[in-house]
Amino acid sequence: MPLGLAVALMATAEVLDLLSGQELRPVNWSVYVGVTLIILSTYAPVAWPLVGATYPVDCPLGKLGWPLIATAVAMVVAFVAEMLHYEKPGGHVVRISLAVFVICYVGLAMSFLVLLRLFHSNAWGMAALVSLVFVAKVSDTGAYTFGKLFGRHPMSHKLSPNKTVEGAVGGIFVAAMAAVVFFQFILPWIVPTAAPIPWWRSALFGIIIGGVGIIGDLAESLIKRDVGRKDSSGWLLGLGGVLDVLDSVLIAAPFAFLLWAAGLVGPDV
Repeated sequence: MPLGLAVALMATAEVLDLLSGQELRPVNWSVYVGVTLIILSTYAPVAWPLVGATYPVDCPLGKLGWPLIATAVAMVVAFVAEMLHYEKPGGHVVRISLAVFVICYVGLAMSFLVLLRLFHSNAWGMAALVSLVFVAKVSDTGAYTFGKLFGRHPMSHKLSPNKTVEGAVGGIFVAAMAAVVFFQFILPWIVPTAAPIPWWRSALFGIIIGGVGIIGDLAESLIKRDVGRKDSSGWLLGLGGVLDVLDSVLIAAPFAFLLWAAGLVGPDV
């Protein structure tokens, strides 16, 4: 939990810094509070044993309801923060919208990383989280390599001229291969009792995560392009910022959770 919260807050700081470059300044403390509430709320089901109780099986909130409620509370906090800063008309709705955007883009998306880690059991949860990170980042590497070697047709001249159609296709292909490798060879190390997962299910998982990850990469490029920045920060030498590393993972996390929860991959396959 401390690591996940720390990463979320670092990514939040980077997004707020990007926005500030264009004088887009939501009330920062409300955004940090909102992201913190969402991340902490996601751990609610595992907090019951800490007080000697068992999480109710029939709880209407389940696991997904807690971050959803926290997101609603975070939105209220953003409104209250802007009310406290109100002096005259102009800009307040924009700042509230920006606060909610950052809360959802970082906090709500990051909550699905936590949900993956808490999936089913300790071992399966670790496998679920690693599957997303492994496939998404190998896909990033594949897209970069294929783009450098074979890239001829830019995906978007204005948004990200260095990203090519060939790179995207290569990234998705590599993601499919990475997923097959993960579920056939790495998964048994993490969950020794795991039943074999059909290769086509693994490949489909990779194709979806690789494709959505490309959208996540382009989404961050859109933010940086709009505010005139090359990297989200310089915290990670040679890699840019935390957000530059997480961009594909953040957007792909809800889809990965959906695929695991739907049984495409996982303990029920």
